[in-house]
This record gives sequence, structure tokens and C-alpha cells, in this order.
Amino acid sequence: MSDATSTRNTSTPVQKAALAVAVVFLAVGVLGFVPGITTDYDTMSFAGHNSDAMLLGIFQVSILHNIVHLLFGVLGLALARTASGAKNYLIGGGVVYLILWIYGLIIDQSSSANFVPVNTADNWLHLVLGLGMISLGVLLTRRTTQASATPNR
Repeated sequence: MSDATSTRNTSTPVQKAALAVAVVFLAVGVLGFVPGITTDYDTMSFAGHNSDAMLLGIFQVSILHNIVHLLFGVLGLALARTASGAKNYLIGGGVVYLILWIYGLIIDQSSSANFVPVNTADNWLHLVLGLGMISLGVLLTRRTTQASATPNR
């Protein structure tokens, strides 16, 4: 069996984490289209800050926002097939979410720049997601140096 095959068939901790994150994004994307779980569902627009639809009554969403979550989840499922892909998904995705956090902080939420849309709750969730995903990607792929640090006698 080649290393590439064994990597795909072995579920490493980083692959499990990436898969879990991907499933959460898929669930959030689907739930964003469910009336009741998404309040003011009838006001949901395709994009822009005018959507008053709120996932769980907290996070501002639009059709575009939900589609982005679904696509991010599908990407995670695909990349979780290998350890390196899972690591790249978590760290790269974490960086994207940190950029979204900064973007959300600097834009005027009532302007056309807020096309996804995001609100204050989204912004802080993006910070937590970014830091959490990067932490998972880094911590779950650290190699143990303890064995190599002990000299053979």
C-alpha cells in the first residue's frame, strides 16, 4: 500500500477536525435556509446588508452568505480526505476568517461594502472561527520532538 493510499484511508486527528468543521459549515449553510431557525426569513435577499434574516436570531444571513457556508463545507469535505489537505483547509480557512473579521470591523455595515452580509455577532464569530481553525491545523499536525531530543546511549 502506498503512502498516498494509506493517508486517504487513515483518519488522522487533523482530518477528523477538518471533517467536523466542514460538517458544521454544511449544517449552518442548510439551516440558513430553514424558516424558524432563520428569523425574518421572508426578508432574506440574495446579497447585501438589507437582508434582515437572522440565523438563530443572531447572525445576519443572505442567500449568498448561506451558499458561501455550503461551499466552504464542501471544500472541507474534499480536503479532509488527506492530512495535508485537512491542515491546509483549517489553516487557510482560519486565515480567511481572520481577514473576514478585520473586513467586518472596518466596513460600514449599512454600506454596499457589506455585501455578504455581516453584523457584529458575525464579526466576533469570524474571529473565534479563525483562531480556532488555525489552532486546530497547527496543534493537530505538530510532530513530537521528544523522541528525537533524547540521545541514544
